[in-house]
Amino acid sequence: MNKHFVSPLIVLLIFGIFACQQGKDSEEIRKEDVAFAEKLTGLQFDEAERDSLIENVSEQRSAYEKIRNVDIENSTALSLSFNPVPGWMDIQKVQGDIKWNLPENVELPEDRSRLAFYSVPELSFLLQSQQITSEELTRIYLKRLKKYGDTLRCVITLTEDLALQQAKQADKEIQEGKYRGPLHGIPYGLKDLITVEGYKTTWGAAPFKDQELDGNATVYEKLEEAGAVLVAKLSMGALAWGDVWFGGVTKNPWDLEQGSSGSSAGSASATVAGLVGFSLGTETYGSIVSPSTRCGASGLRPTFGRVSRSGAMALSWTMDKIGPICRTAKGSAMVFDVIKGPDNIDLTVKDYAFNFDADSDVSSLKVGYVKNLFEEEYRGKSNDSLTLQRLREMGIQLEEVALPEELPVEAMNFILNVEAAAAFDELTRTDRDDELTRQGKNAWPNVFRSARFVPAVEYIQANRMRTMVMDEVNKLFVDYDVIVTPSFGGNQLLMTNLTGHPCVVIPNGFDEENHPTSISFIGNLYREEPLLELANAYQEATEHEDKHPEFFMD
Repeated sequence: MNKHFVSPLIVLLIFGIFACQQGKDSEEIRKEDVAFAEKLTGLQFDEAERDSLIENVSEQRSAYEKIRNVDIENSTALSLSFNPVPGWMDIQKVQGDIKWNLPENVELPEDRSRLAFYSVPELSFLLQSQQITSEELTRIYLKRLKKYGDTLRCVITLTEDLALQQAKQADKEIQEGKYRGPLHGIPYGLKDLITVEGYKTTWGAAPFKDQELDGNATVYEKLEEAGAVLVAKLSMGALAWGDVWFGGVTKNPWDLEQGSSGSSAGSASATVAGLVGFSLGTETYGSIVSPSTRCGASGLRPTFGRVSRSGAMALSWTMDKIGPICRTAKGSAMVFDVIKGPDNIDLTVKDYAFNFDADSDVSSLKVGYVKNLFEEEYRGKSNDSLTLQRLREMGIQLEEVALPEELPVEAMNFILNVEAAAAFDELTRTDRDDELTRQGKNAWPNVFRSARFVPAVEYIQANRMRTMVMDEVNKLFVDYDVIVTPSFGGNQLLMTNLTGHPCVVIPNGFDEENHPTSISFIGNLYREEPLLELANAYQEATEHEDKHPEFFMD
């Protein structure tokens, strides 16, 4: 059996064992208590070693209580930061002119309600050319939010007064020639873990349903500066897991008997149903990819360290990412261009270039595909095969690649669980986790409690192994700009969230039950451009993103 020096092991081991034992801190720690703890961690000490441990672990337990007596807010970051970039990687820092290639022939539909399904580029053109006002567009979305919000269970807070104020301001500026950019006047929604002062930020969870936080999130301030119009704060799985929140289950617009998946549940659902022009979601482990797939949206999970998370709920300081959910990949690129970049608050964020070119020749990209994952049996396989065929018809030379398989990536999942348990430590210790709607073995309350028993040594070792996985994945992108993969193939979703690599997920058809399917493009660190350019080119060559759920088309 393994043996380790006492102090590093016991720091978290005994912390976990005694963390939730209210009123027992004065109890004496005995050798049999240590022996019991050994069983939980797969270790074994002899009697003399256990006897030696007692004084140390007792002192450590006292230290834990001193720490617990300090009010540590969710917004307080780790003193340690995660950096996914290897030292040898050269990252583009020179910002050039972005080539959006926005449409120039968009016309207003006779039925103005159809504008609800127009893409960000189309809405941008109509607003800039003053064919429609931001106020008129905003009222269309507000009407739809009121009509369909309850049906989809996707709205937590309607920001109507703020929206109309921002829309009128946008119209005034556009009429005066003070154009702020492509998002000026476009209504959007925020996942309700992003703080907007004066409004509740509920995190989708009953214990926080009346919570109001000071200040604004950086992404909200950047969108406000760009002239975008906030119409709603949208539902999310409680504390960023799943599609269940304190108001119910957020629905898939294509099938109201089915949840929209999570945790950016409301963002994807509202966007696809035409209740907002675009939205922001977050991803730690699939929370943009999954609801975008379920609802048929085009989502971007940016590189870790691309977008500031200041003012957003922390779940995992080394894995959380904020990104756009839109109807098209180009729309996601336009939103991403606004929200990216440092704010001198979230110190993980780097100031790197984003040189998107909608006219780029994607046939020159070096593109790999994870052949073994496409050969497995899974929902959406036939659509993925057609996508690969279409990419080849577009002139893409697909080369077979394999993701690293030597290291047990799934075993590292507890990194997220431990960080999440720390983020909501007080919720566990005060038993307020009982207020969460979802309970049971596969829900946050039980996961938070279980994470208390992960030793500090194992958490650190898992992160060291994470470095090894990062090295292997980064080696792939020496040779490739884009890697195409099934959205849920193998362990790539967990792997690339752990390594911090960006992903674009786009719809690529429907299954036999008329549920959307998707394909994912994985890219190099801080190189979202090739992903978005390839996704945009694919969408121009297909019509999947042009389809909308019939129920919401009236």
